[in-house]
Amino acid sequence: MPRLSTETIGGGDLSWLGSSHGIRNARTETIDISTFTANTHYPNGYIPAGTPIAIVSGLAVPYDVTVGTTTGAGILAGFILTDQKVVGATDFGAPVLDHGRINTAKVPYASFVKPITAKDATTCVFA
Repeated sequence: MPRLSTETIGGGDLSWLGSSHGIRNARTETIDISTFTANTHYPNGYIPAGTPIAIVSGLAVPYDVTVGTTTGAGILAGFILTDQKVVGATDFGAPVLDHGRINTAKVPYASFVKPITAKDATTCVFA
């Protein structure tokens, strides 16, 4: 008899999406898990959908507007499209939304700062 198990990782809250534009065209990026902090970025064992990322040396790292363009971590590359389970310290691929409309108030991190002129107080259009 095979040993089967069921696992649930996050509720998949996609309320941060402002439209469906770009979802079908999400690109795959490799998450540099060493740059994400367990207590900050994935306290429940997964990186939540809507997490803003930057690309540094070809790998996805947490977006940090305070860094500016010094390391590249201050340049928004997109948002992780779906919840991503973190297992160990191995980097892994994840879908990234790199163009579309988002509800900035619903991005998982309260410290998220819009890097691009917003249409209104709660919507950010990026390309």
